Amino acid sequence: MTVTVSLVLLLAIGLGALFKGGHLRTGAAVVAVLFGFYLANTDAAPQVNKTVTSITDAITGIGN
Repeated sequence: MTVTVSLVLLLAIGLGALFKGGHLRTGAAVVAVLFGFYLANTDAAPQVNKTVTSITDAITGIGN
């Protein structure tokens, strides 16, 4: 669960940075947030979660 919270925080910071830097307009930011919100309620959510977990495990396993 720690990886999930950290990833959500990292993505929120990235979205905020894009928005503040002018690379992302308000409408696009709202669409991005709503897409993530509704994606979490679909049947694809477990597969997305599994894929992200596999990638983060692979990245953390590089140094071991």
